[in-house]
Amino acid sequence: MAEISPALYRAGSGEPVVLLHGFTGTWHHWRPVLGELSARYEVIAPTLAGHAGGPDLDIPEYATIASAADHLETHLDELGVTTAHFVGNSMGGALSLELAKRGRARSVVALSPGATWDPDGGEPERIANFFARTIRLTRSTIGHAPRIMARPGARRLAFRDIMRHGELVSPADGVDLMRTSIECRIVDDVLRTIRAGRAHLDGLDQIESPTRVAWAEHDRILPLALHAPRTRREIKDLDYVVLPKVGHVPMWDDSRLVVRTITEFVDRHLTGEPAGAGLSGPSLARTTV
Repeated sequence: MAEISPALYRAGSGEPVVLLHGFTGTWHHWRPVLGELSARYEVIAPTLAGHAGGPDLDIPEYATIASAADHLETHLDELGVTTAHFVGNSMGGALSLELAKRGRARSVVALSPGATWDPDGGEPERIANFFARTIRLTRSTIGHAPRIMARPGARRLAFRDIMRHGELVSPADGVDLMRTSIECRIVDDVLRTIRAGRAHLDGLDQIESPTRVAWAEHDRILPLALHAPRTRREIKDLDYVVLPKVGHVPMWDDSRLVVRTITEFVDRHLTGEPAGAGLSGPSLARTTV
């Protein structure tokens, strides 16, 4: 039986696939792909601690990926999930890689994973400024959200930094994306951590799990030219692909492409027989290193 609440989506049967959303998001970010994935696997999509509808997060001095992963591991234990296939976007991708380091991943598909930037460059400050600016703008316009989201052109403009085709988001989902982003309770803590240079993900060479990194071709938040090289250089036997014609949160731009990106890799690493037939569609730009 499906379990659906602000804090958790859980449905389907088969091997567990855990979906982890990005910073300021919720499990709702996975809505475009939930139907197809839950028809093949047991899909578990939690809203991460400190985010809208999710559990509280006790933050130590800095809100690091490691401390967030500590909390997530405890939550997975409570859900009866010991190991799983992890699929994460942005911050969720970083958490998936961190859990792989800890031996909890049967496989990983990381979509434009966060925290892989050069800590000595200017990216941390730019990223922190981007989120601070976006949150301020959303807070100032949330009272007009239903009217703004009613127009396809306005949705495309409003979400231009995270996707290429915001017009594909329904008006109700658009309002939800705006509202939940400003209900994230750990924004200030995370931005402080990023600016302090403490949000960097180390130890990528420790990952032993089969890992695919799939970067959005038109990622405006974490441009692949600046953020993908460390993953390609440091993760052993990495399966690296570029997702064509999509933005940072690609599930909304091309849900079928994202489903195929996930299923073809997860099915390759199932412990039992692969579930279902493969999906057809345009091929990915693949580089295996």
